Amino acid sequence: MFKFNRGFYAGTASALALLSWGATANAAQQADTATADDTTITEVVVTGTRLNSRGFNQPTPTTTVTSEDLDKAAQPNVFQAITQMPALQGSTGRSVGANGTSSGQQGLSSLSLRGLGATRTLTLLDGQRVTPANVNGVTDVSQFPQLLIKQVDVVTGGASASYGSDAIGGVVNFVTDKTFEGFKARFEGGESKYHDNDTVVAQVALGKAFLNDRLHVTASGEFSREAGVLAGGFGTKQAGGRDWFTTPAIQVRPLASTTDGLPQYRVINNAQQIQYAQYGLITNGPLQGIAFGPGGQPRQFQYGSNGVATGTGAVTNCFSPFCVGGDLSGGIGASPTLAARIKRKVAYTRVGYQVSDNFEVYLTANFAQVFSLNQPNIGAERTGLTIQCENPFVPAAIKAACVSNGITNFQFGTSNGGFGPIDVNIKREQKRFVLGFNGTQNLFGTDWKYDAYYAYGMNRVRLDVDNISVTPRYNAAIDAIAGPNGTIICRDPVARANGCVPLNVIGQVALEPAALNYVMPKNGPRQRSKQIESVASFNVSGEPFSLPAGPVAIAAGVEWREEDYKTLGDPYGDGIWAENPYTDDYPADPLIRTAGNNWYAGNYHSGAGYYHVTEGYVEANVPLFKSDALGEGNINGAVRQTKYSTAGNVTTWKIGGVWKTPFEGLRFRAVTSRDIRAPNLGEIAAPPVVVNATVLYRGTAVNVLQETVGNRNLRPEIARNTEVGVVLTEPKFLPGFSFSADYFQIKVDGAISSLAAQDLVDLCVAGNQEICGAMLLTSTVPNTNYVRVQAFNVATLSNKGFDLEAVYRKNLEDWGLKGTLSLRALATHMIEFKTNSGVLGTITVDSAGVNSGNTPDWKATFSQTWSTDRLSLSIYERWFSDGVYNNEWIQCTSGCPVSTVAYRTIDKNKMKGATYIDIGGSYEVTNNATAYFKVDNLFDKDPAASPTTNVSPGVNPFLYDVIGRMYRAGVRLRF
Repeated sequence: MFKFNRGFYAGTASALALLSWGATANAAQQADTATADDTTITEVVVTGTRLNSRGFNQPTPTTTVTSEDLDKAAQPNVFQAITQMPALQGSTGRSVGANGTSSGQQGLSSLSLRGLGATRTLTLLDGQRVTPANVNGVTDVSQFPQLLIKQVDVVTGGASASYGSDAIGGVVNFVTDKTFEGFKARFEGGESKYHDNDTVVAQVALGKAFLNDRLHVTASGEFSREAGVLAGGFGTKQAGGRDWFTTPAIQVRPLASTTDGLPQYRVINNAQQIQYAQYGLITNGPLQGIAFGPGGQPRQFQYGSNGVATGTGAVTNCFSPFCVGGDLSGGIGASPTLAARIKRKVAYTRVGYQVSDNFEVYLTANFAQVFSLNQPNIGAERTGLTIQCENPFVPAAIKAACVSNGITNFQFGTSNGGFGPIDVNIKREQKRFVLGFNGTQNLFGTDWKYDAYYAYGMNRVRLDVDNISVTPRYNAAIDAIAGPNGTIICRDPVARANGCVPLNVIGQVALEPAALNYVMPKNGPRQRSKQIESVASFNVSGEPFSLPAGPVAIAAGVEWREEDYKTLGDPYGDGIWAENPYTDDYPADPLIRTAGNNWYAGNYHSGAGYYHVTEGYVEANVPLFKSDALGEGNINGAVRQTKYSTAGNVTTWKIGGVWKTPFEGLRFRAVTSRDIRAPNLGEIAAPPVVVNATVLYRGTAVNVLQETVGNRNLRPEIARNTEVGVVLTEPKFLPGFSFSADYFQIKVDGAISSLAAQDLVDLCVAGNQEICGAMLLTSTVPNTNYVRVQAFNVATLSNKGFDLEAVYRKNLEDWGLKGTLSLRALATHMIEFKTNSGVLGTITVDSAGVNSGNTPDWKATFSQTWSTDRLSLSIYERWFSDGVYNNEWIQCTSGCPVSTVAYRTIDKNKMKGATYIDIGGSYEVTNNATAYFKVDNLFDKDPAASPTTNVSPGVNPFLYDVIGRMYRAGVRLRF
């Protein structure tokens, strides 16, 4: 790390929206002199280099966010403030993945730069790696201490040569205040317009020096709770009375039918699933189209699109699985959680002892608990069920119809409207300790700064799912027959002998508690995981000699790291084996498949993995020239050698330079680097992750188990990262104005990726027999069709674009007015983001400008702040441009070319962008207390629809605000 004079900081245009909340313009990496109103020089720590040198300008664009900036953001979690940066695209959070059960990643707050994903963004705490929060190696920012954060450094370029693996997209480093003295606290409350997502924040921090300032102790304790926006209802009933859900979807015609000049894809609203209804629907045969209502009363189902059941499972004027309009009461798209409930408890302390003026020993400890709750859907849609006509729960009229039509059973689908929402509860508990020392030692006339530390951290994850059914028991319970003495019993004698209680799923009827307890046992899907990371590191830096243009700075270091994990699923989901037998919580049952995957969703599996890595690096900065005629120039380079126990040896490097021109405030910079990302334990040795999915196979919707498995043969990804930029800092012709522009280009070879289940199915249909061997799509036994997904080093990623930042500050007293005006604009333009899967039969796709993803064409933030000594008022605008659903789709309404797997035709391929207006302010009530408020999404702008070919929430939380207007107010104390 490198300390420098603080002035106007030329971050890249990836730069932060929330910097605009600060009164200080921080846009140039370094200014030689203090700003006009500075009388002292303040040192700040900047990430992006290991060098510590006077007057050094690093070529890698870096943005610094101060604690004052975070205060103005007024978010309950610092993660939500940081992700408003234009460059931070693809980060997760409370809303991403909240409609899922099986991934185990719900509620994670993980950062992603450039849309490359959290696994390609290195997140640090005080320059140190933090124990991953799951098997994919990503950290959870919610587990960090937040009140003691002094600054956040965001490096928007490759940094593997300086910091190691994962820094392809860049580095985000959270820097704590290690010498804080006094007391400070923050208390905040909030609520949405819809009277949900109520928020409580309570944070306290203390710092004190002892023993003549040699012993310094800091500590903080934090609690926050965001209640979230949990499950909605059936049909179009959204949580809290929100009304923007229109049941959007994409209706798909078979490829073979697209010779008629009409598009294959059609964007629709009021999409009606034709394979089930809220309380049951006969979906095939002569009785197709009969639904069931209160008391099991049969009724004719109202198909949309003026559709008529054909008796073969199809509906006229409709394409599986959707009609348009009709009876929407059984839809589940409105029911998933929009924002998970999150509860944080974090305790942190640092104890540092100055043994001498140049030598400190320190210990840090962090204890964090993060709880999350999401409800992926209400009910539990089931399709392809077989109901026997003799079933006692079948109404008499239907029994008679069975006889008259000569059938003994019928196909059936239901939303299971009597079931409540599924609850996914996750508790992540971190314990992390760091013992280290740092100091300065003079050797051969040079002061060498050194630091060393050993870190040990452990994350335990407890995942429990409630209110969810066991598929074999459900199938047995709905297959009922008449028993003795007018009773109703389960048909299967083995099931009866093991406690089967018949379940009536035909119509809106009261469900027997005993039947529910049998089908949905008290102990649902469960997974217990433990992940351990140990790190030992030593770094040294100094200026051993000088050239005519200035001192030569050198840094070097070595690091050793190991990670291991072990996870254990429950016997019903994982399967029965020596280390996972039946227990009292999961008793033996002959119906249970011993291979696992017995739950409706949440089939968690067991696994274990380990790797260690040893690496060393050297970095140097060489001043090339310094004169009035030429200005100043320097070249910066680094090389790192890394050896992974799993992935072998790899070399990374960077080379760059900065030219500070003789024109005041004008500077150019450029850097190129070779970066890596080694495969994480989740990709090498993860337990199989099984999730429910729906795919279209030869024009028919098929429910499948999507099984994602690891690959021990994966190698590191290799990336080439190039950035070129210009910075203009407060020129004489326009005091108070600064501007920066940076062009970036990243290419990743051997990228670790896998195709989506639907893509694999399409390639199988197109004739790829090797891919066909990884799926089963024609089984008539419920819950046995599957698609197996696995990652390989075959993909290539490349993106390019540029960042812009402009800031203007004006003291209004020059105009006879009170206060200071600050204006700021920041933007990222993604020119292209291309992915080549490397699989035969696929094409290169470009996701830049795809608003159903996370990399819009343009993303920008603007702010206007007026402030005085005690009062501050701000207006913020968050904007991203209009986009498309898919760049490879061809928009047409007639005269369309024949649709192909690679190039689909669609009637509408436009997706609106959004502009969100926020306001905020603060008032210093006393010297020790400041009151503040914030209103996000002031005009309660609804998100644009994001339709898919399956039933979905129809919204993209990566880009769009799904909560609506939020009110927050609080107070900050400092003594």
